[in-house]
Amino acid sequence: MSEFLDIVKDTLIDGLKLLPFLFITFILMELLEHKFGDKLNNKLKKVNKIGPIFGSMLGIIPQCGISASASNFYITRVISLGTLISVYLSTSDEMLPILIGHNASIVLIIKILLVKFITGLVFGFIIDLIFRKKEKEDIKDFCELEDCDCNHGVLKSSIIHTLKTFLYILIISFLLNLAMFYFGEDLLSKILMKNNPFGVIITSLIGLIPNCSSSVLLTELYLNDIISIGKLLSGVLVNAGVGLLILFRFNKNKKENFKIIGILLAIGVLVGFIFDILKITF
Repeated sequence: MSEFLDIVKDTLIDGLKLLPFLFITFILMELLEHKFGDKLNNKLKKVNKIGPIFGSMLGIIPQCGISASASNFYITRVISLGTLISVYLSTSDEMLPILIGHNASIVLIIKILLVKFITGLVFGFIIDLIFRKKEKEDIKDFCELEDCDCNHGVLKSSIIHTLKTFLYILIISFLLNLAMFYFGEDLLSKILMKNNPFGVIITSLIGLIPNCSSSVLLTELYLNDIISIGKLLSGVLVNAGVGLLILFRFNKNKKENFKIIGILLAIGVLVGFIFDILKITF
């Protein structure tokens, strides 16, 4: 019973950490649409040309809320697909605190963060070059995307969206935390033997789990010398915290959502394979 209560407690704590990010994001989205929409539509193309630079920089900040905010801004077309991917790839969430907590060397931490930053930066620009639509992308109204009647003003609408999203994240995170508790490190350590050539695929799939706990697990496995740096990178590059949860919750274009997942997986596996094949160690 105490273990179950611990899972409930951890889920609530993780969810409460996200609340400020969610609320601020929805406030900004409402303001962008209703106050500054027309002016911003003319400027976004210019800003988005260098969006992956800012996306990679922001993603390094160790908070799941950054990827959640990026997902919302992409859905309403405030940022480009390349910028979204750059945030996802560079997102650090719980990896950085775990490394620091285990007294990992500052050199190791900088190298890992640098790989994530460069990967996000490079692939963000590549993706924008390939997938940027020729037609103009206007900022979309979030209430229209949600099909909801929320003409209650900026503040009230933001609170409504925040609470709905918070509840959704709590439910999914609780189920994921239960699964991670009962099928966690012991089972995965047997599957992810350090020299398993297919390990990068498995760790990439683990990284897709839309929960900060997956990056905690992968970091712990690496620090305990169970997986290689290539396998760690393949997982933490794909891991976007709850960003993917927000994407599937609000983006009605499921085909586009799976395309984004495919892009993340391909990049994560590619980088992981390169590090493992070249036997690069940190």
